[in-house]
Amino acid sequence: MVDVFVSEFAKLVLQNPLAEEKVSQKRKMFSYKLMDSQQARAFTTELHDRHIEIHLSDISAVSVRGEKNLKPSHCVLPFKYLQYADRIRNLTVYKDDVWVVTFPKCGTTWTQEMVWLIDHDLDYETAGKVDLSRRTVFIEASAVIGDYLGDTVGAVENLARPRHIKSHLPLALLPQQLWTVQPKIIYCARNPKDAAVSYMHHYRHLHGFQGTNETFLEGLLTDQILWCPQVPHTLDFWNVRHLDYVMFNHFEDMKKDIMGILRKTCSFFGKSYTDKQLAKLAEHLSFDTMKKNPSANQTQLLKTLETVRNTKINFNFMRKGQLGCYKDELTPEFTQRLQEHVDKQLAGSGFQYME
Repeated sequence: MVDVFVSEFAKLVLQNPLAEEKVSQKRKMFSYKLMDSQQARAFTTELHDRHIEIHLSDISAVSVRGEKNLKPSHCVLPFKYLQYADRIRNLTVYKDDVWVVTFPKCGTTWTQEMVWLIDHDLDYETAGKVDLSRRTVFIEASAVIGDYLGDTVGAVENLARPRHIKSHLPLALLPQQLWTVQPKIIYCARNPKDAAVSYMHHYRHLHGFQGTNETFLEGLLTDQILWCPQVPHTLDFWNVRHLDYVMFNHFEDMKKDIMGILRKTCSFFGKSYTDKQLAKLAEHLSFDTMKKNPSANQTQLLKTLETVRNTKINFNFMRKGQLGCYKDELTPEFTQRLQEHVDKQLAGSGFQYME
């Protein structure tokens, strides 16, 4: 693997005499290579103009043991992530933390709002006044959007407890203390075909992707898009779902049986609410209600991205939230290729995505 792209490394050293030592320390914890092929460069944008494929160097450093002996997943991230990688990996974790982890466009916002309210005694007043991005901080956001959001790792460090934290990182890149301190971790999986369509629109409108839909979809198949690959990301958490501090949900279950998911989540948090309270929460979490809720529909993020990119973004972060939407946008040929790609990676795992 190529550990450092020369021009970027030189720039870091010129800016900071201690940079060489810091990069050397990162190399001990991580290995990475610059994704500099013509195909990979097609997915860089004004927000993130250089991507890397990053691996945890020593997989024995992942202290958690799952049902199967899996090699922890790598991840595609912006080059800037290297400024935050060791801080995230070495983050101090507290027992009362709550971590919401997903691959992008797999029910993240929905899950964030649900678990925050359940953990905070259905405090709708605060939820209506304080934006979700401040109630549940996206820890690696600074590596993607840059300094416009400030230091999001520092924001997590300074959050009032109990801290609610969001991440799209794979298991191996998350704080190592997660598996010794054992805070609550909620993972949500989504069928890759529906996730592909949602992510395609998200990447175009929010990240500023300029290529064709076909180019983006091919990028998913070859793991060129940020936070890829999806299937190993999911399998890492499926593999530890038996742990009593990990809750594994499916987006499709949340759509089909929200009351069942609410009861499951309440039990996970040791909370007890009446059927009437849960019905009110279910209505609050309905797609139509969430889409209209400025405190939960990522309105503030869209405004920030408009400032960063100096352009008007005509896009709803919460777009459709439907099951089977891929049937309207993916060709049968690509659907079959994607399904074969997913099936190959799932072979022998015992896991299946829901439809």
